[in-house]
Amino acid sequence: MTIKAYGARSSDRPLESMDITRRAPGAHDVQIDIAYCGVCHSDLHQVRAEWGGTLYPCVPGHEIVGRVSSVGQDVSGFKPGDLVGIGCIVDSCRHCADCGEGLENYCDHMVGTYNSPTTEAPGHTLGGYAQQIVVHERYVLRIRHPEAQLAAVAPLLCAGITTYSPLRHWKVGPGHKVGVVGIGGLGHMGIKLAHAMGAHVIALTTSESKREAALALGADEVVVTRHAAEMAAHATSFDFILNTVAAPHDLDPFLQLLRRDGTMTLVGAPATPHPALQVFSFIMKRRSLAGSMIGGIPETQEMLDFCAAHGIVADIEMIRADEIEAAYARMLNGDVKYRFVIDNATLAA
Repeated sequence: MTIKAYGARSSDRPLESMDITRRAPGAHDVQIDIAYCGVCHSDLHQVRAEWGGTLYPCVPGHEIVGRVSSVGQDVSGFKPGDLVGIGCIVDSCRHCADCGEGLENYCDHMVGTYNSPTTEAPGHTLGGYAQQIVVHERYVLRIRHPEAQLAAVAPLLCAGITTYSPLRHWKVGPGHKVGVVGIGGLGHMGIKLAHAMGAHVIALTTSESKREAALALGADEVVVTRHAAEMAAHATSFDFILNTVAAPHDLDPFLQLLRRDGTMTLVGAPATPHPALQVFSFIMKRRSLAGSMIGGIPETQEMLDFCAAHGIVADIEMIRADEIEAAYARMLNGDVKYRFVIDNATLAA
């Protein structure tokens, strides 16, 4: 079928309206009418070819929510009318150790929601800046939030799971002192989730102007990292730090905040490397530096259920599809609180 979408035809051209095709639903497929799609910083990296390997035309979008419009004959878990979501994964090998453990995000043959090779035209996946999508039922997620919150649920499919997964993996909970570096699309979700898990949450930001906003999100304290005295007051005291910043920066000052056996996990993905690290920052307190990438399908469903139970959604600003270039420019300047979401009904305008 032919549908409307918004995408880029090359790295040096703005996104524009285009027609794309979707396959007819197979026996195990779910067809979804997309209501809203969140805008991730990864979308901008991909359409501008900042990570290399971008396939054009590129239709971004992996924070997808909407309603099931049709299901294949062998689908039993979903029916037309269900509220559902699609995150960053639309397929995987389904038989490796990672897939067997529900960690499809680490499968060597994971198929991303966009920019991944596929046998379908045009030869790679096209994402959620579109009217509709067809996905195998294994990768479809159930949404239990009220329908009125649907647009604000969309960023949970990437920003939510990207921050939830490391918090759960490192067993953040009551009695833990947790730092969240950066208060943006990822960071604001990290604060909300760590707070809901019962941790003592400290937001770490370069901006004094974000102090009140961080407290409103659920932070117990705020440290302005430019203030040496504030940083020094928390030296060697954090159990866990979630670093969400997607730009190169000095990691060493944050490592110095970790207690013995503490861990800092990186989830921001800068286009160029971070500065070199001091080895003694690790050796002296047996500290760890780790990374984490989104989450598998079972964990993403767990995250959505956790958020529904705790009333957690993203803070969003709704935009029209034809406002995406302006939204990208504002996102680069940090001028959004905290996630743009496209109203996909405007794709047909």
